[in-house]
Amino acid sequence: MKKIILGLLIVFGCTSIFSNDLKAQTINILAGNTLNGAMQGVILGGAYMGLNNSTEYKTPMRIGLGLGTLYGIGVAGYDLVNSKGSEFVVSGLFNDGANSSIIVLLDTFYGAATGSVITLAVMMVANEPILDGLQYGASIGAYIGFGFGVFDTFVLAKRTYEPSPISFAPAQEASGLIGMKMDNGTSLGFVNPTLIQTLDVSANTLTQNLNPAVELVNFRVNF
Repeated sequence: MKKIILGLLIVFGCTSIFSNDLKAQTINILAGNTLNGAMQGVILGGAYMGLNNSTEYKTPMRIGLGLGTLYGIGVAGYDLVNSKGSEFVVSGLFNDGANSSIIVLLDTFYGAATGSVITLAVMMVANEPILDGLQYGASIGAYIGFGFGVFDTFVLAKRTYEPSPISFAPAQEASGLIGMKMDNGTSLGFVNPTLIQTLDVSANTLTQNLNPAVELVNFRVNF
């Protein structure tokens, strides 16, 4: 775990060579994909436990989190190379997202949900234990959803690139990896990788620092 954290710090530290706008976009891509990858690994680790009917969670979760984090960093590298610092939207078969890994993650959720529904129906017809069916159905569905998500993201999805903004323009929707938009212009965003800008005043120097962070909830109202 210490090696993974050190690797993330090195990756984030390398972004200091870029301009502020490019740095912000780069860190957003790195943070978003890394967070999604870590969540992806944990979900697949849980699915592994479900398939093996195991209650021992430390090893699957540890391996899942580690591999998922590395996977997220790899996807971030893919996004950075293809975007060249520009903002972009990934349009998958079922969802749109601001990075590639979110499409895979959402497809994994859909796969687990679909597997649960199918096995629930089968267990009810067969009069078998429902919880066992949900356990195996969700686990198998998660793996199928992950496989389809990878295909969806890197084969089926279309990417729309926009030039990096020179001046700041306020967003019309709340930022987040998962969002909700209402008809009255109100929007909610959940889990938004972002930057926190701080000023360090010491002696005769004034230093500006940018640190990665994650906003859990965003709320925006447009008038």
